[in-house]
Amino acid sequence: MRQIHKNAWFLVLLSAGLQIVIFPLPNQYMLCWVAIAPLFIALQRARVPNTLQVSEGIKLYPASPGQAFLLAYVCGILWYAGTCYWIYNTMRQYGGVSAPLGVVILILFSLYLALYHGAFGLLISLLTGRTSFSRRALLLGPVVWVAVELARTCITGFPWDLLGITQVDNIPLARISTVAGVYGVSFEIMVVNIAVAAAFLVRREKRKPLLLAALGAALILQSGRWVPAPPFPADHLARLVQENIPVLENSGWTKEYFEGTLRDLTWISLHPTSLSAAGANSQNALHPELIVWPESPAPFYTSDPAFREAVSNVARQAQTWMLVGSLGVRNARQTPERVTEVYNSAALVSPAGEWVGRYDKVHLVPFGEYVPFRRVFGFAGGLTQQVGDFSRGTSRAPLQAGKDKIGVFICYESIFPDEVRQFAASGAQVFVNISNDGWYGDSGAYAQHLKQARMRAIENSRWLLRDTNTGVTASIDPYGRVVSTVPRKLRVVLQAPYALSDATTFYTRHGDWFAYLCAIISIGALLMRLPFGTRTKR
Repeated sequence: MRQIHKNAWFLVLLSAGLQIVIFPLPNQYMLCWVAIAPLFIALQRARVPNTLQVSEGIKLYPASPGQAFLLAYVCGILWYAGTCYWIYNTMRQYGGVSAPLGVVILILFSLYLALYHGAFGLLISLLTGRTSFSRRALLLGPVVWVAVELARTCITGFPWDLLGITQVDNIPLARISTVAGVYGVSFEIMVVNIAVAAAFLVRREKRKPLLLAALGAALILQSGRWVPAPPFPADHLARLVQENIPVLENSGWTKEYFEGTLRDLTWISLHPTSLSAAGANSQNALHPELIVWPESPAPFYTSDPAFREAVSNVARQAQTWMLVGSLGVRNARQTPERVTEVYNSAALVSPAGEWVGRYDKVHLVPFGEYVPFRRVFGFAGGLTQQVGDFSRGTSRAPLQAGKDKIGVFICYESIFPDEVRQFAASGAQVFVNISNDGWYGDSGAYAQHLKQARMRAIENSRWLLRDTNTGVTASIDPYGRVVSTVPRKLRVVLQAPYALSDATTFYTRHGDWFAYLCAIISIGALLMRLPFGTRTKR
């Protein structure tokens, strides 16, 4: 009978803890260079030869495939639970579930997505072999990690906090994403992690120079975080309205409250005060070319005459374009199925007050905006009671505001690199991300979400106007820097500078080519290893 040594479990716990703190709110991003190394060491030094030899100082072997999956799976469970802990409060407060059920939902979520960590461990084990240390696993470790990240993006549809996101503030390193996407940054980080792990796997006399070289590389790569970059010129101005609308039951939206909310939003959109108009003084003199209202929990239906008239009046008085988060409606007579469809939408209104375009959210949040496989998960309908059951949009074409093309994506669509890329590839000259991060309260989710949105600006070299209900509302330049922002949880207007761009990056034109290449290499290496691969002795 084979056993997993206790040191391997300690390394798994260490790696999970490090992976948690490298993302907000702890945001100890510098630890990303060593966060995966303990897990990799555990996979290579886990197996005890037999039960009679369990003692300190024995020679440990690489984990078997089953052991490797278990070790990495546990690491993934802990990481997801520690990073996405906000799911519990969201389900409790807005899903109407009990505390025990909220815990169960978080656990099931972590158990499911941790399968990808488990897959990484399994693949590394298969590439390593059972009785000897394999340099193949060292060389392919970063490749396999990127392949698993791609699988998490494409299969499960929840690529939250990919490893490369930790370096969004490191401008020279993050610029790799203009060629290879965020996956290229993940690859660089994993190369250093594997080098650190290798230092503890080679003979003792080689350990110190290899460890110094790995940590030196990490220091050099991380130093880009403090290298100043020139500012991007901005010749346009948008007013981003941070609505700060609370989540209310339907009964809370009385006629008086609804009309009062519209009056407030109208006033601050047209008359931003010194308190509500935050931004560079040099920009305040510019006439706004766009006013944005975010995604919000308010019942702002595009079919509501009162809402439409209020928005049209703002556009006419300001003589500018408006982009408004709203609930798009297709009436029964407009659909083949003769049913009314509701969308999570962003409506475009012209300076003449005409409603000329609309983006309907394509990538909906499962169990938040719709219930997948309703026949199986019908019991989960209550989880969406505060959000809705939306229909899915079908187009990622930019919205045409006069001569300007605006790429609009809503809420967590910002975490999907290839989906956002399609807007730029279709000609979008500026990105607008509207979101309601109020669901997450003061947890780390709002800060995690901001970092991921900023990476989309870098990958496609586009200005990003991010307008949220409760914050963080910000203007983000093509280097991913937050140029201007406003405090969270205030009803306030941000005077947001931006510029238009028609240039495209290599990533915009070619998408996730690097991640798919890593996936192909991983599959090829695995196929070569399984039938006729040979073990490599250290």
